[in-house]
Amino acid sequence: MNEPFYESNNLMLSIEKWQRIKPKLAAGFTTRNGGYSSGPFESFNLGLHVPDKYDDVLANRTKLAETLSIPLEKWISGEQIHETGIYFAGESDAGKGAASYDTSLKGIDGLITREAGILCTAFYADCVPLFFFDPVTEYIGIAHAGWKGTVNRIAGQMIRRYLDVGANLKDILVVIGPSISKAQYEVDEKVIQHIDESNQEKVVEKNGNNRFLLDLKQLNAEILLQQGILRHNIDITNYCTFTDEHLFFSHRRDRGKTGRMLGYIGYKM
Repeated sequence: MNEPFYESNNLMLSIEKWQRIKPKLAAGFTTRNGGYSSGPFESFNLGLHVPDKYDDVLANRTKLAETLSIPLEKWISGEQIHETGIYFAGESDAGKGAASYDTSLKGIDGLITREAGILCTAFYADCVPLFFFDPVTEYIGIAHAGWKGTVNRIAGQMIRRYLDVGANLKDILVVIGPSISKAQYEVDEKVIQHIDESNQEKVVEKNGNNRFLLDLKQLNAEILLQQGILRHNIDITNYCTFTDEHLFFSHRRDRGKTGRMLGYIGYKM
């Protein structure tokens, strides 16, 4: 499997293939390195909803904004409540969630846009980042898919919203980004019962004592395929947020006290 992310510097991994298609497209995922935070949030924590020092997080966000050449006041983020709310973002939304979590778009876990000059962002520490790009209509998007968002098919909801605005299934590209891998993601029956049997065969492995290993990345891929996305238009990263400790924060590995990486997608002016 070809790795869709390229480590262009210590701050972030970029979806280089998409950026070759549209040079003004910025799309990628940050690492935990190169920032100002300390303690369990060391060093490039981008999350304002964790108990890190506010000034350190703002300094980290400002550093990323300068690196991407998209100002912080042009960032947009959703509240991320582990549901399937999706929002079409525009210039009037610029700044929502950028400097305060309280101003994030309420009830939103997925963002879509095609306006230049704004940056759609989402935050992760094991959940699955889903990136969307249609080179024909030029709609781009990002979704936050924890296990709840995944089993409730936020991936499919995103595709349906693309179709609503005239996209063709054959044109939609998807990248499934760094998240916890199957080998590290043990869950119980409560989670597994939300997955239909046909998918269970492909993404679930029994681990004894009524525990299971769940492949969240592959489950999202299966949902996308069932929605009609072409297999060769889906790229899945090899990175694991739990295992690749030098690169990523992990909520499960770090027992809840940790920072957040940021997934981003937007067109530069």
